[in-house]
Amino acid sequence: MRKQNIAVTVDALLFYKKADLLKILLIRRKNEPFRNQWALPGGFLDEDENLEEGAKRELEEETGLKIEKLQQVGAFGAPGRDPRGRTVSIAFVGLMNEEAMPKANDDAVDAKWFAMNDLPDLAFDHSQIINAGSVLL
Repeated sequence: MRKQNIAVTVDALLFYKKADLLKILLIRRKNEPFRNQWALPGGFLDEDENLEEGAKRELEEETGLKIEKLQQVGAFGAPGRDPRGRTVSIAFVGLMNEEAMPKANDDAVDAKWFAMNDLPDLAFDHSQIINAGSVLL
């Protein structure tokens, strides 16, 4: 059997919807790769946690926000999506009923809500992940 060197990450797509306005929570990355670029809250999965719990943990660590339930969007693992090496990300989507104020922490230097029709340039393949997750709303 061939040894694989693949990392597993989790990403959280947290949306807030009011009337016809849909917003998503993004963080500005503190570290390379993509330092100072906007991205989804997320990071490496710990060995002893399940996927959804990992996404909730990363969301809370980077934004201070907690959510009770997340729904899995899918897996994203195209070669080259992460310059650090082969990485597969499992993305989850959640919906908040209020526009809670995030507080950047851990690997994030900023966290804020963006209107879906006015997104900044995003790190990794996060535009693709957001497109896949937004159709679930």
